[in-house]
Amino acid sequence: MIPRVNAAELFDPNAKGHADAVHAAALGASDIGFLVVHNTPIPAHQVSDMIETYRTFFHLPSAQKAPYDMARTGSNRGWGASGSERVNPDANPDYKQVFDCGTTLPAGDPVADLGLLTYAPNIWPDQPEGFADRLRQYYDDSTDFALDLLCAILAAVGEDATFFRDKFARPMALLRGNYYPERPKDAGENDFGIATHTDYGCLTLLATDGSPGLEVRKRGGGWIPVSAKPGEFVINFGEMLDLWTQGRIVATPHRVVGTSAERISIPLFFNPSHDVNVAPKGQEPITAVEHLEARYKETYVHLTTG
Repeated sequence: MIPRVNAAELFDPNAKGHADAVHAAALGASDIGFLVVHNTPIPAHQVSDMIETYRTFFHLPSAQKAPYDMARTGSNRGWGASGSERVNPDANPDYKQVFDCGTTLPAGDPVADLGLLTYAPNIWPDQPEGFADRLRQYYDDSTDFALDLLCAILAAVGEDATFFRDKFARPMALLRGNYYPERPKDAGENDFGIATHTDYGCLTLLATDGSPGLEVRKRGGGWIPVSAKPGEFVINFGEMLDLWTQGRIVATPHRVVGTSAERISIPLFFNPSHDVNVAPKGQEPITAVEHLEARYKETYVHLTTG
């Protein structure tokens, strides 16, 4: 069972339910690798508005989306058509569409000269109206919440949350809209909305339209369905945090097979600044950007080499 956590109680040590929230957060992070949070600072109406904004964009004709195709830009910003990602080399490319945006660096920031995928310039379509403004606002709100949530979860499992907090000054956070159409009628056993994988970074803050589809692999085998209505968030953890905490927080495989209905989800992949060493103490250093960009180049079809 996926634990449910009241975010307000988790954040407030004086709340009546604080101890229960800490226990549920620790269980979700260290045992299952997933949890659902509710009573968050992000209102349900903002999430619903974001879902419909993405839906409007994804329903545009392909010709209108093509100018923002990330395969043309060579980055991981903009639109990705069906088949633009392959998260599992043993499966076919995923049949979902995506739209990716990320951190906007301030003018003159020297990091912009490093040519990193993780800080690539954003690409904003002109339709639907207000698309960029809505995404920028949600990005700011969700990254603020993700940092507070991550630190609270780290504290719940016994880590020093203050150590981690200042590692996210320039987060390599990627906001994505996922569009899962109806599962194709000719889809086979190697076809998925997104195939079995673990996320690459630290914490994923996932908003959904409430439709089923996401499945989490159980430790003993089999799958657990998990969903959250707008205003609640599915939380899971990536390979980077598993490494960084030496397995105290676990990354769990999950997938979307697809159903007879379309589905919209909005993950925020929340990651530290590019130059943070995420290797456990005493091990060979590895920067956050080295880890992330290596995984991106294995996943985005247009960046794949070999």
